[in-house]
Parts: sequence; C-alpha cells; structure tokens
Amino acid sequence: MTLEILTPDKKVFEGEVTAVTVPGTMGSFQILKDHAPIISTLEDGPVIIKSKTGDNTFIIKGGVVEVLKNKIIVLAEGVA
Repeated sequence: MTLEILTPDKKVFEGEVTAVTVPGTMGSFQILKDHAPIISTLEDGPVIIKSKTGDNTFIIKGGVVEVLKNKIIVLAEGVA
C-alpha cells in the first residue's frame, strides 16, 4: 500500500506501508491491505505507520483520510 500524509504547507510522508492506524472521529481504526474504500474525518492524535523498515508516528491536528485501491491519503490540518 502507499501512504501520503499532506498538510496545507507540505508533504509530511510518502511511502510504502503495511498498516496504518488513524485517529478517526468515532475512534481509532487500522487500515490494512485491500481495505474497503472509505473517507473519514480525523481527530487530533497519532497516525501510526507500520512498514517493512520499522514503525513511524506522526501527531496530526485533525483532517480527513481517504482509502481507495490500496492508496491512503491523509489530509491533515497540521502536524505537531
């Protein structure tokens, strides 16, 4: 899967991942390979990225996530 984390100012992350956990408005949820298409709002909190090279965490300040055909796009209002 590919993941992009974007803010109004810059691209924070782009790369191949095996799993992503995002802070959804109704609670955190994990996105794995072949996840159903989804668009969801996000709260302030951690985006936890798992990849073959290790784990990474970004703290976002709200936003939206879109998942479609193993491409994940997180549009965040900001990153702490």
